[in-house]
Amino acid sequence: MPEAELVAKCQLGERQALEVLVKRYQKIVFSMLYQLAPDWNDIADLAQEVFIRVYRHIGSLRNPKTFRAWLNQITINLFYDELRKRPRKVSTISLDKGSDDEDEQTKEFPDLSQGPDELILNQELAGFIRRAMEELPEQFRVVIVLRELQGLSYEEIAESLGCELGTVKSRIARARARLQVMLKNYVDRIPKNQNNKIVGTLKSALSY
Repeated sequence: MPEAELVAKCQLGERQALEVLVKRYQKIVFSMLYQLAPDWNDIADLAQEVFIRVYRHIGSLRNPKTFRAWLNQITINLFYDELRKRPRKVSTISLDKGSDDEDEQTKEFPDLSQGPDELILNQELAGFIRRAMEELPEQFRVVIVLRELQGLSYEEIAESLGCELGTVKSRIARARARLQVMLKNYVDRIPKNQNNKIVGTLKSALSY
């Protein structure tokens, strides 16, 4: 059944339609929350809370075709709600003002070879990526997760976050630049002839 039709049925109070939506998106919600906060041990409970909010507020969704963006927004808002309740590891900084030494056209990260000679280095980098992601300011972490791990377009991210397209592009560029700095010691050890992307290792490091 098309998503928009399912949403419309949910808005009419059809519980079976809601159950189908939950089954369709529960893995996506769980993985997004895990990628945003891999050190939290209550991700399953938080994912359940996302769908409780969906159930309570789906009647307010004006356009059923925008359900995915709306679901992303609920998930991200819950992430921010939880951050306010928990000890913060990093300080808040200005996220949308660029600096002179940051290049908006940040190059893609090179990835590690998957051959046996690089296996140990690959595992080491995966662990370091997880720590680097946790140290990113939250709004940088959100856009990297949505873009590199969830595979959303810039336009979809802007819709999910309710911000301008230029803001999304700026945050992604700055987040990539910061990760490059954090990972420089490891990236410098990668053979120059490797054309893969570090995104593959990033996904592996934050998979569950």
